[in-house]
Amino acid sequence: MAFQMSKLAARVSLSKSVGFISSAGNRCPSHLNFISRLAHRSFHALRGSASIKVLPSPGVLRKADRWEKVSTASKSLHSQSGGAVKPNRATRVIVSAVGVSAAVLACLSTSTLHAMNARPDLNLDSESSDWKEAKKKLCSMDKEKRRDMYRVDFIPLEKIPVWSPSGVSSHEPRYKVNEELNKKISVFTGDITRLEIDAITNAANKTLLGGGGVDGAIHRGAGPLLRKECATLNGCETGEAKITGAYGLPAKYVIHTVGPIVYDSVGESEEQALTNCYYNCLHTATKNHLRTVAFPCISTGVYGYPPDQAVEVALRTVREYLEQNPEKMDRVIFCVFLKSDKELYEKMLPAYFPRGSPPKSKL
Repeated sequence: MAFQMSKLAARVSLSKSVGFISSAGNRCPSHLNFISRLAHRSFHALRGSASIKVLPSPGVLRKADRWEKVSTASKSLHSQSGGAVKPNRATRVIVSAVGVSAAVLACLSTSTLHAMNARPDLNLDSESSDWKEAKKKLCSMDKEKRRDMYRVDFIPLEKIPVWSPSGVSSHEPRYKVNEELNKKISVFTGDITRLEIDAITNAANKTLLGGGGVDGAIHRGAGPLLRKECATLNGCETGEAKITGAYGLPAKYVIHTVGPIVYDSVGESEEQALTNCYYNCLHTATKNHLRTVAFPCISTGVYGYPPDQAVEVALRTVREYLEQNPEKMDRVIFCVFLKSDKELYEKMLPAYFPRGSPPKSKL
């Protein structure tokens, strides 16, 4: 890319030198100087950039060749006529070509300079960076600009389908049919750190300083500034929820919660604590005007909560929260990693989010 832009800059300079030196009868130099400056700016910016995704169209380079030919022909005509014939036609051709390519190069230069300007100002990989300033800038960016800062691949919300039953449920519905609420539920199998949504939930430990499993993956994806902000929160108690920026992740925020540890069997206190985790995360999201949130399987790993019981707590809490706050949340995503967890959600979802009966055939 840098080599191609260097060639383009050289070609523009060449066409200036052979036939379009500024004169009273020639108005093209200003356009060529503009293009030359753009080409050189893009070339120098590209030399230091490792994240540019925009490639120049081959047509841009072909037009540079045409500029040289038209430029040379124009000079020859002007010279042979002793100055009697001015290159008006050639001038119009060049101005047209320059105008089209200027737009292309201007877009390329804008993208290049944006990427160059974004990363030095927001170094998400440095522990010496100011997390407050980084968080403020990230929150003020639109989605397209933030994408330049992601440290992981992303999956947009549009790629996450709304849940739909895959078969006949063996469970009786526990709530009334509400198709509007059903449209707010998704089950996603994969990496929660890749979701480009408002907030992802972290199944954290009480220190909030990182750990294993989902907790470790989120901290690695977000970068060191997440740990710096978490260090200012004075930890988190079981069932509570605390929110931070997401830094290098596609999500805007991370909502941290600490699930209960189950040693023998689930008691009332453990069940209530897990309920609090889901409720407080949802409440934190809506309090911060966040409309899409994803949950991992909280407490079902090393914390020992039986997955089949944890699924019911999660579904019940989310269902009741959405019933009480139907206008405050657009999508709740249950993010699973294990096939067994996906099967549990698919098995139990019809009981908590039942679908309406299909219309009877008139035949």
